Amino acid sequence: MIMMKSRVFSLLTVLVAGAAILAVPLDAFAQRDPSPNIIRDTEIEESMKEWTRPLIIAAGLEPSAVRFILVQDDDINAFVAGGQNVFIYSGLIEKTKNPGELIGVIAHELGHIRGGHLVRLREEMENASYEAILGMVLGIGAAVVTGDGGAAAAGSMAGQTSAMSGFLAFSRVQESSADQSALYEFDHARMNPTGFQSFMEQLKSQELLPSSEQSKYVRTHPLTRDRIEAIEGGVAKSPYKDVAWPAVWTEEHARIVAKLTGFITPGKVAFQYDDRDRSVAANYARTIAAYRQSRVEESLGMIEDLLKAEPQNPYFHELKGQMLLDYGRVPQSIASLRKAVSLKGDAPLIRVLYAQALIADSRNGQDRAELKEAISQLDHIQSDEGRTPKVQHLLAMAYGYQGLEAEAQLHLADEAALTGNYKDARRLAESAAGQLKKGSRSWLRAQDILSYINVADKNKYKDQDSRHRRTQ
Repeated sequence: MIMMKSRVFSLLTVLVAGAAILAVPLDAFAQRDPSPNIIRDTEIEESMKEWTRPLIIAAGLEPSAVRFILVQDDDINAFVAGGQNVFIYSGLIEKTKNPGELIGVIAHELGHIRGGHLVRLREEMENASYEAILGMVLGIGAAVVTGDGGAAAAGSMAGQTSAMSGFLAFSRVQESSADQSALYEFDHARMNPTGFQSFMEQLKSQELLPSSEQSKYVRTHPLTRDRIEAIEGGVAKSPYKDVAWPAVWTEEHARIVAKLTGFITPGKVAFQYDDRDRSVAANYARTIAAYRQSRVEESLGMIEDLLKAEPQNPYFHELKGQMLLDYGRVPQSIASLRKAVSLKGDAPLIRVLYAQALIADSRNGQDRAELKEAISQLDHIQSDEGRTPKVQHLLAMAYGYQGLEAEAQLHLADEAALTGNYKDARRLAESAAGQLKKGSRSWLRAQDILSYINVADKNKYKDQDSRHRRTQ
């Protein structure tokens, strides 16, 4: 469930962007390479949710409706799109020196949501996957600039970056409005806003660079002297500017940066963390780097040391289970992942990885008990996480191994629909519906998929007709 290139990760779920795009031809994004990746990680997402909950409430938003999506990219960028989704680049997180700076960026983005400055393309965007939204934003930027819906496929990544910058850019009024909203949120949440100021000051020097050398964040959120002065003035007036961040947040931030560095750039770990640094964060980075570099026994010994220090840490058990699974030691991985689920039962991503291990250990369906347990784990996911291509694929495998062909086809149809492959989705849903009991829950789900595809097809033709009229 956590995939990065050809390797499967359960801690850091990385999914290739550019699957189901609704405003631009689907094949335009399927051909785009290289493409940004979406990172899914419970530990990182949960920390950001905890840190920003008071700010979200102060902004008049519902915490459960705001989602943080990480993008694997070493550039510095963040934006809002597809509803209340805050996309944050890994490069930006690694650039922050403390949780306050990351919280400051998020507060500003919440200001855009609060002010109604969202990137709104089509109603369907709010129902699309995170990968599709990211691909849509990148692709529609190129389409807007060139007038060509296929520009994303034909253009280089550099061209798409430029197009995205123009498409996501806010006006000076909107930027100032988001800044003031962020300062309002900090005051009403009784939180320290100094990180907001210090991070903006980090970026201020980029204003002097040529546009091509500036970070994406500066290109889409242009800093002006007036903005900087307004932020400085607002921070100076804050009665909470001297309130220290909770120590646990500082530690969580250090571990987040360590995890990202270890997974994305394992070769940097030895240079970034001094040999004398024996902190948990430094050891976390070293353990992950050893795992990413396939130093099997060394990495397994290092994760055991982390577990000795914190035996009830679900993320360390998750990491151990992922390592064992990736090393082909599937039966041993199950115990670690079962422990992680018991410690963090509200984490869908961990349940998905546990189900993946169970299916892998079932020996092509010979162990029906493990397959039923895998299905139970996946069915337990009631949130939107259950409606992902990965979950549907695993369910299809679990049912298929048991010879339940109709159920397997149903979930393959769901997977195809979620990735924008409507032709296969229709074929599989129709086949499943013909075998399922009419009126049953599964039969009704097949009808839902077919209805969704019909609506999507109508919207696609409507878009094509609209683009055709604009070019005449």
